[in-house]
Amino acid sequence: LIFIASLLLGTTITISSHHWVMAWTGLEINTLAILPLISKSHHPRAVEAATKYFLTQAAASALVLFSSMTNAWQTGQWDITQLTHPTSCLILTSALAIKLGLVPFHFWFPEVLQGSPLTTGLLLSTIMKLPPIALLYMTSPSLNPTLLTTLAILSTALGGWMGLNQTQIRKILAFSSISHLGWMTIIIAYSPKLTLLNFYLYAMMTTTVFLTLNTTKTLKLSTLMTAWTKTPPLNAMLLLTLLSLAGLPPLTGFLPKWLIIQELTKQDMTPAATLISLLSLLSLFFYLRLAYCTTITLPPHTTNHMKQWRTGKPANITIAILTTMSVMLLPLSPMIPTLI
Repeated sequence: LIFIASLLLGTTITISSHHWVMAWTGLEINTLAILPLISKSHHPRAVEAATKYFLTQAAASALVLFSSMTNAWQTGQWDITQLTHPTSCLILTSALAIKLGLVPFHFWFPEVLQGSPLTTGLLLSTIMKLPPIALLYMTSPSLNPTLLTTLAILSTALGGWMGLNQTQIRKILAFSSISHLGWMTIIIAYSPKLTLLNFYLYAMMTTTVFLTLNTTKTLKLSTLMTAWTKTPPLNAMLLLTLLSLAGLPPLTGFLPKWLIIQELTKQDMTPAATLISLLSLLSLFFYLRLAYCTTITLPPHTTNHMKQWRTGKPANITIAILTTMSVMLLPLSPMIPTLI
């Protein structure tokens, strides 16, 4: 409870701060609060994940401080929105890319997610991404759009490519997170509110997937194949949520992609929009693979896995609400441009 309270506190401090040091403090509280949650199981893999996480986040925090100090040295401003010096903008972009796990600083994220339990993995891929995205949102007018677009396209490409041959579900979700972050980063310089919308919808769909997997206790594709006997309705809905994460049209996940492509076309960035849409087909492949393993394949009878007994324990109301929202929010789309 203390750690989760500290997590929320750190996130709130970062989001509501105007001074760079306060934002840095919030990021540090966040990092220190999630470390015990990662290494809770005392498994060597978990300890390794916690160490990797600590080292990367410490480096990123140092870079955030460095960029803000450079900016304060040159301009006399400690305000977050007044980041004007080009060098500090560059350093801050790389620091936030390390914090978020954008390519080329993405190597720590799949490893850390693989070493931590599903609930901690959920926190890592949703709440822990919020403070860096809030900082990006506040500094977005002064950042370099070309650099951000390059990072975004690379993230979508590598997030798709490297997820193709994975069999561990947590690693697949980590690479899916990297490619979604690519979509958020490409639009931050032009329409920051779309980034936030994309983040909220992504967090909602990822939460649904993680909670569902946590209910059925699945960690690999092979156990996912035999998990359909536990709660068939839940698995059928997981299929829809995964397709929604992939961004297929009648589902919620299509909404941010549609608005982002529209905004990029308005900004005369049609080649970038085309490229990032084609690269998201890569991640569609591994979502389809997950969905196929979830619902469509009946495992062969010579399988080494024991059949899972139907537990009779129904999925809780949170999963039900989140799944419904992950699948059916697309009709809200005419309302979004009025909000933005």
